[in-house]
Amino acid sequence: MLYQAYHATAAALEPLRMAARMALAGGETLKPFNRSCASQSAAAFLEVASRTTVTHTRPAYGIDHVDAGNRKNVPVWEEVTHALPFCDLLHFAKDYAAPQPKLLLIAPLSGHFATILRSTVETCLRDHDVYITDWKNARDVPVSAGAFGFDDFIDYVIQFLQVLGPDTHVMAVCQPCVQALAAAAIMAEDKDPAAPRSLTLMAGPVDVRINPTAVNALATSHDLEWFEQNLIHLVPFGLPGAGRRVYPGFVQLMAFVSMNSQRHVNAHREMYEHLAHDQRDQAQSIMNFYDEYFAVIDLAAEFYIETVDRVFQGADLARGQLMYRGRKVDPGAIRRTALLTIEGERDDICAVGQTAAAHDLCRNLRPHLKQHHLQPGVGHYGTFSGKKWNGQIYPVVKSLILATG
Repeated sequence: MLYQAYHATAAALEPLRMAARMALAGGETLKPFNRSCASQSAAAFLEVASRTTVTHTRPAYGIDHVDAGNRKNVPVWEEVTHALPFCDLLHFAKDYAAPQPKLLLIAPLSGHFATILRSTVETCLRDHDVYITDWKNARDVPVSAGAFGFDDFIDYVIQFLQVLGPDTHVMAVCQPCVQALAAAAIMAEDKDPAAPRSLTLMAGPVDVRINPTAVNALATSHDLEWFEQNLIHLVPFGLPGAGRRVYPGFVQLMAFVSMNSQRHVNAHREMYEHLAHDQRDQAQSIMNFYDEYFAVIDLAAEFYIETVDRVFQGADLARGQLMYRGRKVDPGAIRRTALLTIEGERDDICAVGQTAAAHDLCRNLRPHLKQHHLQPGVGHYGTFSGKKWNGQIYPVVKSLILATG
């Protein structure tokens, strides 16, 4: 019922937002002739109003060129290398002949599209042949495609690595650090030649028992039955995935916004002030962030519940109890895949120590194949985007990949 009510309300409000966009378009035509304070303020209000909406379609990556090696403005285009019901293996192909290391970016499946890693992709494209797990919105996947759970996520990672072949490097960001580590362990145990050359885990919940955050507290505040009854809903009639049980992206978004509500209010006020004073360049970065932040993706119910159970309530991998398809996952099987863990000093989603716990789990890795980087002065998003990601964190990742071949 909640999803149906949300869907109906969103449809009812869309004409108002459309009117705001049309008014803005008309205002832009007249802008050279009318620069009064009143018109600027009205335009700023309409701009903010037109953007305060949740969307359910993946934004564009918008990467059409990149500097690579000693060449400037190398053309970039997207191509789907391998398609599965819930995810595409997306390749950012470049018009660049020199060989570069293959890098698979495993994007989080936690309420936002993989485009949240846009700047991560753009940076990595300078020196790597980049692929990404481009997750599909569960509300757009027909029920006939079947379920998608925790083990299926691991299956997808393994299958994508097998498609890419030997000598592929992996970077997992946030939530999928657990599945990426599990996949590497399973492939190592099976002596799979496609096992990753290196594994970079960035701000992920490998062991949530260490320095628990508000997110961890929320995940343990109720039993699984409560999550099933209160957070799982049916996709409404009229959508491709009608009848599928999902954890709606808009519910996740509301939870995150409520955790830092004043910060979001202040950001929108700042956006309005910049627009009202015709400072569009200053407002653009805020608008870009919220265009991405308000684009949400629904999660298959089984994946969400199993993640809460195995990662956040049970800490199964950290306790040596994680099961995959009836077999126990043992990170001790990893002996050849180099491990790099990255954490942000001010991360309030995945606290310091939670990702670094992977080093103890990979007990048979020789010391020269282990590395940890703690980045001062950054929060969660700063580990994979922004100036410190570009200038201080990425060089560490690049060095590891170069060193491991």
